[in-house]
Amino acid sequence: MQTQLADFIRDTADGQVADDILRKCVHCGFCTATCPTYQLLGDELDGPRGRIYLIKQVLEGHEPSEKTRLHLDRCLTCRSCESTCPSGVQYGRLLDIGRHVVEQKVPRQGADRVVRWALREFVPRAGLFGAAMKAGRLVRGMLPEVLKDKVPLARPSGPWPRPRHARRMLALAGCVQPAMAPSINAAAARVLDTLGISLHEAPGGGCCGAVRHHLNDHAGGKADMKRNIDAWWPAVERGEVEAIVMTASGCGAQIKDYGHILRDDPLYADKARRISELTKDVSEIVVAEIDTLAGRLRARGGQPTPLAWHAPCTLQHGLKLRGGVERLLAAAGFELTPVRDAHLCCGSAGTYSLLQPALSHTLRDSKLAALGEGGATLIASANIGCITHLQAGTTTPVRHWIELIDARLNGFPI
Repeated sequence: MQTQLADFIRDTADGQVADDILRKCVHCGFCTATCPTYQLLGDELDGPRGRIYLIKQVLEGHEPSEKTRLHLDRCLTCRSCESTCPSGVQYGRLLDIGRHVVEQKVPRQGADRVVRWALREFVPRAGLFGAAMKAGRLVRGMLPEVLKDKVPLARPSGPWPRPRHARRMLALAGCVQPAMAPSINAAAARVLDTLGISLHEAPGGGCCGAVRHHLNDHAGGKADMKRNIDAWWPAVERGEVEAIVMTASGCGAQIKDYGHILRDDPLYADKARRISELTKDVSEIVVAEIDTLAGRLRARGGQPTPLAWHAPCTLQHGLKLRGGVERLLAAAGFELTPVRDAHLCCGSAGTYSLLQPALSHTLRDSKLAALGEGGATLIASANIGCITHLQAGTTTPVRHWIELIDARLNGFPI
C-alpha cells in the first residue's frame, strides 16, 4: 500500500511505525473472514481492512469524524487478523496509533468521556479496585446486571509455598486479578513449586499498562510499565530470576511489547527490552516440564472430565501460543471437547465488555454455545477477563487452566 503521511506525523516515531505497517498491507481481505465484528455487522469499515483504510486516511491528513472513531472503537483488538494476514501486518500496533490520533482530533464528550476517564483511573489501581470488589460482593444481589457480571463470587486462594528452590521466577500480580481471582497466581505458585520452581510477586508491581494504553492514555500506560520495570529490575539485574511469569495472557501480550513501546526512552529502552525477553506465559514454563508433570499426575490418578478449552485472543493471536495448554490439560486427564470457531473472540477484550456491551454479549453468547456443544462440564481459559466474562453467562464452571492442574496435582477444589 502506498502512503503519503501528513506533516504532523510523517517524521515521528509513530509515523515511521505506521508507514512501515501500512506498506505491508496488500488489500487481500483475508483478515475480514476471521474478524468477529465484521462477521456480526457486515460493514467493511468494521473489519481490519476497512479500519486500516480509515487510519491511513487520518494519517494522510483527512479529518476524522465521530463515525471514524466509532468504527475504531468497535474493534476488539483481538488480533485474529494478524494470525490470518499473509503479509505480516501488525494491525494491533497500527490501531493503537490510529486511535490515539483520532482521540486527539475528535475529543470525546459527555458520558463517554466520563466513563473512559473512570476506567483509566480506577481499574489500574489494584488497592482501589480491590476495595471496590469487596464492597461489590457485599451488595452483589442489588447491583445492575452489567456490574454484577464483573463481581465474581470469592473463592479461597489456598497457601502460597515458601521460596525454597534454586530456580526462581517473578509473577505479575496485576490490577484486577488479585481481587477477582487470587486463586490463579496461588495455584501457579503451587504447580511450579511441585516442579522445583519458586514463584513470588515483587512488591511495587501492578497493572501491566494495557488498560490505560488501550484507552488512549499512552503516557499513563507508560508510567505503569515503568513502575513494573522498576519493581522487577533489581532481581533481574542481580540474576536472581530466570523468567517473569504471566498467568493472564492479556498482561503477557502487553509486557512482551514493552521493548517496542519504550524503544525511544533513553532511561528504559534497554531495561524494557530485557523485561520483554524474560516474560513468559505460565504455560511455556509448565510445558517445558511436561514429562515431570505427567509422571506426577499419573501417580495421583483422577477421573476423565470433559472440558472445553477457550484460548484467549491474547494467547493465540497476541503471544502466538497454541497447543501447549491443551497438551497439559490432556496430561492431567481432561478430555478436551471440540470447539467450533475456536479462533474467535469471546467478547471480553479488556474494557470492551463495558464500553460495547451489546456486541460483547452477542460474542459471549456465541462463544458459550460453541463451548457447550461437546458436552463439557468445565470450561478452561487463560485470562482473567475471559474467565469472568464467560462465567457471567453460564452456570458451567469456568476456571483458569492452571487451577485445574493444581486441583489434580494438589487436591485443591475446582
